[in-house]
Amino acid sequence: MGLGSTGIGVGLATCAHSPGRKRSPPAPAPAQSLGRSIGLRPLSSPIMKPNFSLRLKVFSLNCWGIPYLSKDWTYRLGRIGDFLNMETFDLALLQEVWREKDFDYLKQKLSLRYPAAHYFKSGIIGSGLCVFSKHPIQEITQHTYTLNGYPYMIHHGDWFCGKAVGLLVFHISGLVLNAYVTHLHAEYNRQKDIYLAHRLAQAWELAQFIHHTSKKADVVLLCGDLNMHPNDLGCCLLKEYTGLRDAYLETQDFKGSEEGNTMVPENFYVSQQDLWPFPCGIRIDYVLYKAAPEFSISCKTLKTTKGQDLYHGTPLSDHEALMATLYVSHSPPQQNLSPTHGPAQKSPLISLLKRTWMLLGISTAIADLWVTLTGYVIGLGLFLMLLLSAEGTREAALGLWLSIGLLLGAVAVYLFWLQEAKGLSRAQSEILHMLERIQKTQDLSSELQLAELQQEGDRAEEQ
Repeated sequence: MGLGSTGIGVGLATCAHSPGRKRSPPAPAPAQSLGRSIGLRPLSSPIMKPNFSLRLKVFSLNCWGIPYLSKDWTYRLGRIGDFLNMETFDLALLQEVWREKDFDYLKQKLSLRYPAAHYFKSGIIGSGLCVFSKHPIQEITQHTYTLNGYPYMIHHGDWFCGKAVGLLVFHISGLVLNAYVTHLHAEYNRQKDIYLAHRLAQAWELAQFIHHTSKKADVVLLCGDLNMHPNDLGCCLLKEYTGLRDAYLETQDFKGSEEGNTMVPENFYVSQQDLWPFPCGIRIDYVLYKAAPEFSISCKTLKTTKGQDLYHGTPLSDHEALMATLYVSHSPPQQNLSPTHGPAQKSPLISLLKRTWMLLGISTAIADLWVTLTGYVIGLGLFLMLLLSAEGTREAALGLWLSIGLLLGAVAVYLFWLQEAKGLSRAQSEILHMLERIQKTQDLSSELQLAELQQEGDRAEEQ
């Protein structure tokens, strides 16, 4: 989940949905997303034959590959490569492969079955994200999250990683596939989650990145360790904003751990103490997808490992692997996929945006307070330097050096909290703008509905 161990307790920010798996039949079009609800241009796609069909087999795993710290990493790295070679996936999207040397090892080992590969470089340590594909990669880009933990929390290490989202564009049988892989900030302590605002900001940036880069895609796929439970606010916001569907909730054929959990007590790499509030485990790794209106996408099968892989019986990681089989087919044109008037009024998106804005606002106020306090300390340091520089004694010289040290430390803390405040404030501003835009759309819809009612009334009077 991060570079350190993870504590898990009682949830804080969740959305109001009942837990557990709710099976639903595959829909011919993606779930209502913000783009359609406020009138943005739908995804474009080439003309396909009516009987067009494509199967995509996807593998996703948080590998827990911290050099010298993760148990049996060298052995498990080889096992992961063997496992992928035994299977026939189209895409393998991995997280927490922290060393580029380990990626190079996998790249060489998998070169025959997965000739295309890419490692996303970011931060001091690296993003840990890499992708192996049997299809050629057409385009690559990535986005590093603005907020990513605190540098003084060295034992957690997230700040040094440069958590990011990577995007790879594929052209498969005439389809444009956007495949995203990501790893959000770890939770560590669910009862006292000091990283909640950072993870919410990351979820918002991820949703924005997908929304703005997938407009020309026919199929959108997101895999990774989101470090959020299914009903957590950030997870709900991500799915509602983008229209992405959860493979676990959509598939009609699931085989794996109970409730699709991806950290389970049967896995001996998982700390049992961390899972004590959740005896069956937790689900924080996801395969999410959607398709353009011209296509129908469904998850035929979804499998997870259950504390062991399918061949050797021992775990590949402290997380369970996800293996999804998706089917994409041409969908005949459908009328009124989204109503002309008022879809945003019924959508829970407004509530999710408001709650996110409020939580980010609390953290912004705290960051602003730290900026103010460190600003006073900087002023005090400058004042002491001026006083001591006027004296020529040995004690004054020692005090001057101490003042310089205090000043430099205060400046470093000031800059960090200033960046924190600006990052949180930026996310708040974007969310507020979106809320205002939705409100204007609602007002316009109400005016149009009123005009239609008046026209109908006028016609009735004329008759």
